[in-house]
Amino acid sequence: MSKTPEQKWKDSIISYRKNCQKIIAISKLVRYAGVINEYGRTLTGIIQPGIKPILKPEDAKNEFFIVSNLITLRHVQSKAFGSLDHIVLQHKKATIVCVPDGNIMYYVSLNPGVKSLDETIRKIKRLF
Repeated sequence: MSKTPEQKWKDSIISYRKNCQKIIAISKLVRYAGVINEYGRTLTGIIQPGIKPILKPEDAKNEFFIVSNLITLRHVQSKAFGSLDHIVLQHKKATIVCVPDGNIMYYVSLNPGVKSLDETIRKIKRLF
């Protein structure tokens, strides 16, 4: 028996959620792991227990919209540069790592004290 589109959608969200849980488990320095679609809509996300969010909900929506636009615009240049591997945005209070995976993107916020950002990115990519 084949799955309905609704069942396939739910299965996708469950899979994304499990990946976010695995990302959170990489390190206590991972603040947030979420999945956003190409329009900046949050499909799922998990905040590290005990961590206070930096952004208010409305600010987070705006952040995800901005990042999704950046990814979409970069996709246009993929013929010239090759496919996008990941994006790193470094701020004083957090480092953001965005890893595209098909039509979605994993958005991961890290505390700035991450010792090996490259190793953390490799661990994230190995999960999916």
